[in-house]
Amino acid sequence: MYLKDSDTESIIYLLLYVDDMLIACKSKVEIVKVKEMLKGEFEMKDMGPASKILGMEILRDRTKDILAVTQKSYIAKVLKKFSMEKFKPMATPMAQHFKLSHQNSPKSEEADYIKNVPYANAVGSLMYVMICTKPDLAYSASLVSRYMGKLEKLHWEALKWILRYLKGTIEAGLLYKKHEESAGNVTGFVDPDYAGCIDTRRSLT
Repeated sequence: MYLKDSDTESIIYLLLYVDDMLIACKSKVEIVKVKEMLKGEFEMKDMGPASKILGMEILRDRTKDILAVTQKSYIAKVLKKFSMEKFKPMATPMAQHFKLSHQNSPKSEEADYIKNVPYANAVGSLMYVMICTKPDLAYSASLVSRYMGKLEKLHWEALKWILRYLKGTIEAGLLYKKHEESAGNVTGFVDPDYAGCIDTRRSLT
């Protein structure tokens, strides 16, 4: 990301990934200037207002001062890739009955099954969704990512539960809305447990 700060009203943000670029600024005049400058140096194609980048859809409602970022198409592809598109959706990202631990070891009859499970690939897809648009996956994605090296069927079932949760929340994403009365304020929420980790008996906040 590149940042040009001449004054508070004309801060220009330029985000570049390979050959995709986003330019953001309060002033449309400044955006046009940057585009013209770049066109003078590089071969470029102006695609207009951004609607999608890196698997993220950008939705705007200027009448309500709303900007939303979702990954509906990307999540649909992930569900199809792991054959989860027809499963019943879940309301929570993780269930209480999943007691995951490093002490779990694959049973002999599960060895062939576990060998063919695309666990690491699925965890990577979850992590990308979590980082981009779904922070509600932070705990569950972190939990299943701990067992890459010692995998059993229970871990895969837990991961599939998260994918089913994604199916049920495929429309959800990040919503940015202007609130004049709360400008500059950030509200946070915390949920702790006590000695919740089976392996270390550590607490988690």
